[in-house]
Amino acid sequence: MSGGARLSICATLATFLASCALLPLVDRSTWLIQAAILLVIQAGVGAAARRVPLARPLTIAVQALVSLLLLTLIFAREQALGGIVPGPEAFRHFGLLLEAGGDDVSRFAIPAPLSHGIRLMLVGGTLVIGLAVDALAVTFRSAAPAGLPLLALYSVAAGLSEGGADWLWFLLAAGGYLLLLLAEGRDRLSQWGRVFGGTGRGFGNVPAPDGPGGATAPVRTGRRIGAVALGIALVVPLALPALDGGILGPSGTGVGTGTGGGGIISAVNPLVSLQDSLNQPEDRTVMTYRTNAEQTSELYLRIVALDDFDGTAWRPTVRSITDVPSQLPNPPGLGSDVRRTEVQTNIKAADWYSQDWLPMPYPASQVSIDGRWRYEGIGRTLVGDHGQTTRGKQYSVKSLVVQPTAQQLANAGQPPDDLAKEFTKVPASLPDVVRTTALQVTEGASNNYERAVKLQDYFAVSGGFTYNTDVTAGSGSAAIARFLKEKEGFCVHFSFSMAAMARTLGIPARVAVGFTPGSPSGDGTYTVGLRDAHAWPELYFEGVGWTRFEPTPNRGYTPEYTQDNTPAGGSTDPAAPSESASAQPSASQPSASESCSVQQRKEGGCGSTAPALVTGAADHGPPFGTILLVALAVLLILVVPLLPMLWRLRTRALRLGSGGRTDADVAGRTLAAWREVTDTAWDHGILPDDSQTPRKAAARIVRLGHLETAAAESVQRVAAAVEQVLYAPRPQPAAGLGDDVRRLHAGLHAKVSRATRLRATLAPRSAVRVAWALAERREAFTAGLRARWTAARAARSRPSGQEG
Repeated sequence: MSGGARLSICATLATFLASCALLPLVDRSTWLIQAAILLVIQAGVGAAARRVPLARPLTIAVQALVSLLLLTLIFAREQALGGIVPGPEAFRHFGLLLEAGGDDVSRFAIPAPLSHGIRLMLVGGTLVIGLAVDALAVTFRSAAPAGLPLLALYSVAAGLSEGGADWLWFLLAAGGYLLLLLAEGRDRLSQWGRVFGGTGRGFGNVPAPDGPGGATAPVRTGRRIGAVALGIALVVPLALPALDGGILGPSGTGVGTGTGGGGIISAVNPLVSLQDSLNQPEDRTVMTYRTNAEQTSELYLRIVALDDFDGTAWRPTVRSITDVPSQLPNPPGLGSDVRRTEVQTNIKAADWYSQDWLPMPYPASQVSIDGRWRYEGIGRTLVGDHGQTTRGKQYSVKSLVVQPTAQQLANAGQPPDDLAKEFTKVPASLPDVVRTTALQVTEGASNNYERAVKLQDYFAVSGGFTYNTDVTAGSGSAAIARFLKEKEGFCVHFSFSMAAMARTLGIPARVAVGFTPGSPSGDGTYTVGLRDAHAWPELYFEGVGWTRFEPTPNRGYTPEYTQDNTPAGGSTDPAAPSESASAQPSASQPSASESCSVQQRKEGGCGSTAPALVTGAADHGPPFGTILLVALAVLLILVVPLLPMLWRLRTRALRLGSGGRTDADVAGRTLAAWREVTDTAWDHGILPDDSQTPRKAAARIVRLGHLETAAAESVQRVAAAVEQVLYAPRPQPAAGLGDDVRRLHAGLHAKVSRATRLRATLAPRSAVRVAWALAERREAFTAGLRARWTAARAARSRPSGQEG
């Protein structure tokens, strides 16, 4: 094999291995097969062009052209000339797909559904990186700089992915890059003539030349150096102290800077977290709380305020943060004549819920919480410092329930000049239709309060808007104009649009992100789930302060101070949640009632239906049969060593997934959770003992695993649920078994050594169940064959009844 061919193969393989880091970002991996096929074709075209030979720039141009034709064939066949030649319509279709893919990336949690837009981004991005690597390493014979595009590909994937398998993708990407470097080194050495090995011997004392069966000494040395360097890159970070502790002290990766009372809060957009929450298929509990408030309809748990509007998106402004004061300052603009009641709310965040901002009622007057938290005064928010999050936190918040009257809001004076200047600012790129629509909707209003109520009613009642998440939100300055035209969206669209329109009318406005009050649990506590995630506008009225409005139809609670002007058909009971406040899905699961028009809701024509999961676009496999088999073979070679880990992850997901409601479903789900408990313990070195009762087995796991209280209680709850299934005449479903098993896994993971954790992840002991199952099936199959063979022989040897 020539040196150029070897380099081309290694460049393609390096790109393929680096692109594997993108696998955790989406829920299906079929795009990788498609990308592998196109990479092979792209490399083959480059090899043919270099063999002609063509000039280097022309070679790259031919590869880029062929890649574009292939992408057109797959993604824009109907819009192309002859199904393959891209024209204006094809490029327009590419733009729409990329825009939709960008929206899907921001809307969905990881792993996101593999829509057409996301598929184009993944496959197209991999081809672009592959072209850059091939051009640098093969066309220009410079493999070292080819590591830069590979690093870019890996870095994007590592920055977006979540979980503990980042080291695996690094190993694949780095291994591919080392192969590329070694191939280039071997090619450079071969240009000096035949290279003799230093240790191999031929006949007698004549050194054996390098051939297919042996490696040269320099290449062998390069392999050793590469293996050692890769090992050091993997092992050294494990021995270094974390950045948020150890010898580095408090300096870490938090949002604040320094260790004193000052600092800066970064403008990280919390809408990513909100949209992740709205698109989760399971309504997991985010937090629970207990309050002494008489009504919880106004007890929105606010996370952060978005007040920087650039025409493309709303973001939190970069502001200074300070230490949390013992008593928070009075809310800005709140007059002494406005009725208010101070209430106390005790909140407990879920162990899995990790958020930089602290959810709490607005406006808070006092917060009691442990940890590293800082206070941002303009938005009246608490933000974690140096990696501090809400995970498992218990805290107490005293807050004000502000109850202005409609007359007080109507009589509000002019806001301070500096506040009005900052919070009524709109960019020049905002389409004129936004202000025009705001003026039309609020025509006849005599004050800002009436204008605000008219805007709210326009979106929630009279404007013909529907709550629908199966829409392309779009981005850029035209997104609000598109929403006003199509009149479909979810809470983000409604709150963004109302706040922008209010600013065009001179009303200070911003967008708040957080959770609706949730639903009562029956024991005096309230439960807030992922589907309670919400966004709403806050408008400023002098004498009252920042005031909540609710423009999203069928979501949240309409404020009492706006109901006097609400048209007929609006909610009149502030304590009663709207149809979808807690029981219905949010943005990721639109129900039929949420998609109904306003007139249908008034006529009662919207029935209650089960939520439908958001799925990705239909998957059309690659059209290349022969090359597909080659790509599958390569994929199998890479995946086979990871099969135990992949099987274990899949089995855990199936066991802890949601099930039906029948007795059989309850029993099966509970027993599956118990099997997951025993297998998790087994993976961490605690052998299963099927002779013990569930209660004794749980106590044994707690004892041998040295579990903390929370994890121990979780194991015991699962054991109790198993005993109920086994012995109760009619077992009842036990809530939270999945969270209990995850808590056990985290507890065992924290107690064992690093080597045991690595073994439990890569080579779990419980994966031997696959071999057991295969052996049982083989024995059953063999026994069946043996029985049929015996029966056939008996039938053949049976006497026919005729003698002699």
